[in-house]
Amino acid sequence: MTLELHADPIDLTAALVDIPSVSEDESRIADEVEQALREQTTGFEIIRSGNAVLARTNRGLGSRVMLAGHLDTVPIADNVPSRREHDSAEGDILHGCGTVDMKSGDAVFLHLAATIDNPAHELTLVFYDCEEIAASRNGLGRIERELPEWLEADVAILGEPSGGFIEAGCQGTLRVRLTASGTRAHSARSWLGDNAIHKFGAVLNRLAAYRSRTVDIDGCVYREGLQAVRISGGVAGNVVPDAAELDVNFRFAPDRSVTEAVEHVREVVDGLDLGFEVTDSSPGALPGLNQPAAAALIEAAGGQFRAKYGWTDVSRFSALGIPAVNYGPGDPNLAHKRDERVPVEQISHVTQVLRSYLSAG
Repeated sequence: MTLELHADPIDLTAALVDIPSVSEDESRIADEVEQALREQTTGFEIIRSGNAVLARTNRGLGSRVMLAGHLDTVPIADNVPSRREHDSAEGDILHGCGTVDMKSGDAVFLHLAATIDNPAHELTLVFYDCEEIAASRNGLGRIERELPEWLEADVAILGEPSGGFIEAGCQGTLRVRLTASGTRAHSARSWLGDNAIHKFGAVLNRLAAYRSRTVDIDGCVYREGLQAVRISGGVAGNVVPDAAELDVNFRFAPDRSVTEAVEHVREVVDGLDLGFEVTDSSPGALPGLNQPAAAALIEAAGGQFRAKYGWTDVSRFSALGIPAVNYGPGDPNLAHKRDERVPVEQISHVTQVLRSYLSAG
């Protein structure tokens, strides 16, 4: 199979979807992408890093734009190969695993790499592996460690689904495990015990009453959220439990650091006799829309932008000092679903906007 980069990016999306590429099994799609870039583009230096494919131009232009997208998907759920149908409400729809997250974005980037004749910027393309699994396996992390010079740019565009809107920056995420201890006893003689689960009553009340902060950064409004996401405990139906756990997730605006987010959660639970352990954290990313390269992208998109809710790899670029946005076809709420699908008009629209932005004059 050969990917046709000059074909309509809608057809290219379908071709990418038809290549299974569940995380840690991306070798075939990486082979196809590498071969297509080598045979169907000009002016690119192309290298392979594991199951990631990187390409960049060096034409002596004054600015560099990075287009980054992951090649892997979540496990297939009887939704490969792709299929296309017409919906009376949404128009033509392309169905299949990865149509939203994020092979349609990859298709747009590949198509533009092969068809832009008068580039306004140097281009770096990064198609990477293992985004959908543990962060320690993420191909971008490996590239950052082993090939840091390939992640230099004036602005980065991550092709994550954004419904055709530019979604700037991203929230940070923090998970904290609260633990309670008590004394085990028979429930018929409960006064002899100390119920660990009951000790979460006060913190659950605080979380239910929590009023989230809303922050406006560069015209992007981020709304924070603090939620209990898991609770466990109990021994048997006739035993007062002596141990319990409660996991709390804090999604915080990118003007807070991880350290500041941890301290905020500590303040919320202050005064309660509970253990406190940070189990996972990732910093947010500031939108950086005041940077010239990012501002030009907003202009090309007709001024349509909004804050990104959730965490994406734009955080990695932000940490490197690169303004980064999420911009790709597809509704992010459909990512990972069995009925994952994308309106084909969005693929065409994103292609048109990026072609305008990346082309000179």
